[in-house]
Amino acid sequence: MNPTLERLKLIFLAVFAGLTIAMMIWQVGWIWPRQNCEKSHKWWDDSQRACAQPVLISDITGRVIADPQARAEALKSLGRPGR
Repeated sequence: MNPTLERLKLIFLAVFAGLTIAMMIWQVGWIWPRQNCEKSHKWWDDSQRACAQPVLISDITGRVIADPQARAEALKSLGRPGR
């Protein structure tokens, strides 16, 4: 076989293998942690790759949301059951 074609075949295989490994690293290091974070109703920060727990303003200030329906909706959006 032509040595140029053999070398070109090996180059394409190496590029393919490199891209496949890079995509697996991207999937395991960036995509799966983000999906797990969002599945647990938390906030994902792309710049630091950190998962943060959202906090209701009423939890910080101590003021209770007066409307029961609004409070239940706020707790539901955080993934916490109504108390």
